[in-house]
Amino acid sequence: MIIENYQFHYSLIGNPDRAAILFLHGFMGNIDEFDETIKLLSDKFYYLTLDLPGHGKTQVLGGDEYYTIANTAHALINLLDELKIAKCFLVGYSMGGRLALYLTLNFPERFHKVLLESASPGLPTKLERLKRIKIDTQIGSKLTRSIEKTDLVNFLSNWYNQPIFGDIKNHPEYDRMIESRLQNNPYELDKSLRFMGTGCQPSLWEKLEENKIPLLLLVGKYDENFISINTEMAQLCEFAQLKIISNAGHNIHFENTLAFVENIKDFLYAPS
Repeated sequence: MIIENYQFHYSLIGNPDRAAILFLHGFMGNIDEFDETIKLLSDKFYYLTLDLPGHGKTQVLGGDEYYTIANTAHALINLLDELKIAKCFLVGYSMGGRLALYLTLNFPERFHKVLLESASPGLPTKLERLKRIKIDTQIGSKLTRSIEKTDLVNFLSNWYNQPIFGDIKNHPEYDRMIESRLQNNPYELDKSLRFMGTGCQPSLWEKLEENKIPLLLLVGKYDENFISINTEMAQLCEFAQLKIISNAGHNIHFENTLAFVENIKDFLYAPS
């Protein structure tokens, strides 16, 4: 479906009479990111999944500015309008979690409750953002040099060596996840990183204090940096609750799917 300067590749699963959940994947993910989660949730909801700009089969038809969080968020709201989803639940992971938080704070009337998995409100100072932009630019350059499949496989192997991912490389489905990541275009991933990366994201820390939408912040036990960030988020926001998930690092829905699904059920079914 073409929305403004985007041709979104999306999927709707389940009964449209059920409450809808919009899932937003992380960097290098795609439309299939939450398949196992949706299977376990079964027929309880109506599911909207999609490829974010720079990922999968979604195409950006305009300039590079359409990879940004702000423009992507506006396009997603218009997509919800086209699909006649007036209000829904929202689940976002990592990059998708940062986008989900932006949506929550700027379009609160569109969401019942929001689950943020390993997300952040961005970097609070200009200096921190400039340093991160430099790092992301270097990472993007490595991506654009990954012309051969073996180059991209090596990039992904190094990526998942980061401490925030804990023991993910020993997961029995790790190879399957890598195959899914390999479906992305390195040049498009570079644009996503440069225009929707943490360095380019506007800081949402101050606006977080104004939020009145129920938030569930999930972080993995082995992801110490994001435990710290989300602890501060929960302290700032009266309507946020934090849960630390065992046997998981940054990618909770992959490493501990059962715990992730149970938290979705408990949170979304609980009275506001």
